[in-house]
Amino acid sequence: MPNHPKKTLILNILDILRRYTDEEHRLSQKEIAEILRTEYGMTAERKTIRRHLLNLIDCGYEIEYSESVRMVPNRKAGELEESYLWSDFYLVRDFTDAELRLLIDGLLFSKHVPYSQCRELVQKLEGLSNRYFRSRVKFIRTLPDNAPQNRQLFYTIDVIDEAIGKGKKISFRYTTFGTDKKRRPRLGEDGKPKEYVVSPYQMAAANGRYYLIACTDPHDNVSHYRLDRIADVRLTDEPVRPAKTVQGLEKGVDLPKHMAEHLYMFAGKSETVTFRMKKYLIDDVIDWFGADVTFSDENEDAVTARVRVNLQAMRRWAVQYAPHVRVLTPDHLVEAVKTDLQTALEQYR
Repeated sequence: MPNHPKKTLILNILDILRRYTDEEHRLSQKEIAEILRTEYGMTAERKTIRRHLLNLIDCGYEIEYSESVRMVPNRKAGELEESYLWSDFYLVRDFTDAELRLLIDGLLFSKHVPYSQCRELVQKLEGLSNRYFRSRVKFIRTLPDNAPQNRQLFYTIDVIDEAIGKGKKISFRYTTFGTDKKRRPRLGEDGKPKEYVVSPYQMAAANGRYYLIACTDPHDNVSHYRLDRIADVRLTDEPVRPAKTVQGLEKGVDLPKHMAEHLYMFAGKSETVTFRMKKYLIDDVIDWFGADVTFSDENEDAVTARVRVNLQAMRRWAVQYAPHVRVLTPDHLVEAVKTDLQTALEQYR
């Protein structure tokens, strides 16, 4: 057997607790000693293991155990005395299995994380639990890896996160796909790759994608950029434009409100919109617009909804739900939706 230094014993005991225990799977000191012997090539008495377990608890590790009392003879006094027996040790996890499963599912069905990096992240998340959890998720498979991926994604996130923290602008190129399914930068009027300079304020996920909320020089309104389409990002020395000077961010970035108003992450202004809808859509409407939607004029089949939303986003949403929804106000949005529906109908004539 390999000759391990004694100072590694406490680390190996902690590793055993991480790999083998949870609230449903507990170990006695004897069982810990057996795993130490068979998998780590180390021998340790129960008293030694108990001492190291106490040291781990003193160091802040949340280790639970059961305690029982038994009567044992005192050889010197010749009388029975109480002895405390500790057993059923397990390490309390930072994440429950349900929480880890939720995080893993979010990765598996994301549309912006490259497939190979997704697998690596899933493995890291699995490592936060024990061997029993890993055996339950091995059947999970993500969608086919048939979408072109941006390998710079995590580097992009790091640079943008640093820029937001330091209050600095960033520059980058924004990519689009051609019919060859290859990414290429958008071109400027001079026919050369266009460089975007923006003030970054927040990153947010919407509709399975990851977006940057920013203001693009020299404009004064909010812009949204898909992070997986950003390439060659660079941190500049120029300070960001104050958010209060940007149209739509006068009161700062209220992320829940911003996401509710920008369903598809379109730029442009938001307005108050009313629409008549079938009542069976209430769940969908709250999913899309959040709890700020106001309902009125309810009857057995329909109800009127009032929301504040980005007009371009609402225009697309209204067409998507056209069989079930009719926009009432504002008038210019009503006309725009009519035009979209008429144009769509002409496609099938």
